[in-house]
Amino acid sequence: MKLEDRVAVITGAGRGVGAATALMLARDGARVVVNDLDASEAEATVAAIRDAGGEAMAVAGDVTGADFPDRLIQSALDGFGGIDILVNNAGYIWNGAMHNHSDEQWQAMLDVHATAPFRILRALAPWLRETAKAEIAGQGAARCRKVVNVSSVSGTTGAATQIAYSAGKAAVVGITKTLAKEWGRFNVTVNCVAFGHIDTRLTQAYDGEPPVIEVDGRQHRVGLTTEQIDAVQRTAALGRSGRPEDGAGAIYLFCIPESDYISGEVLTCSGG
Repeated sequence: MKLEDRVAVITGAGRGVGAATALMLARDGARVVVNDLDASEAEATVAAIRDAGGEAMAVAGDVTGADFPDRLIQSALDGFGGIDILVNNAGYIWNGAMHNHSDEQWQAMLDVHATAPFRILRALAPWLRETAKAEIAGQGAARCRKVVNVSSVSGTTGAATQIAYSAGKAAVVGITKTLAKEWGRFNVTVNCVAFGHIDTRLTQAYDGEPPVIEVDGRQHRVGLTTEQIDAVQRTAALGRSGRPEDGAGAIYLFCIPESDYISGEVLTCSGG
């Protein structure tokens, strides 16, 4: 129970890596605030945590909404009294060759992958700063808190057909390294996990017509062909795609006390 008495806020936690992370942190004692665009998926993750004996609450909503960051942070503070771990995980893909990218497509990827985490962290800042200052004044040191931002190897090494997505995920790395320097004095570690191929609905295998997901009323093609996935698996040292639990495990490493002196780092979770 390494995370007992800790409160974790996780965006995009209704499915995939986010849901697996919520379950993993709850298993270790954290009370979890589950966000997802789809309220039913957020509630399903909350139900799974509660069924396993944990505590959780759902805050459904679009992370790109102008009023959402304040609502998310305040809901967590009202519901559980504090925030110790924040995982910026929400996102989706909207791929296409660079010459086919529209301004809308470019902005959508920056909004969800870079602007939304920035705004959520900015919304957290007032409570975090005042709380840490009070702890330092009263106890001599602030409680160690954790921020984990989710990036991608597309953001660290680039990826064809993902120029907007890659730009957004590269921005996450810059946000991470900068905030680690700013918030270190408040005893906050800020780290980043860059995922390779993790088997989720965004990267699901298909033959024929690609599957689609709906975001804000627009349908987006997702998934990879069987041939593409075979090629990815051949390049991975471990010879397979990652599971959501593999991705959650990488995030978990930055949430536990053993990583209290690690900050500003990018961990690649790609199977080698």
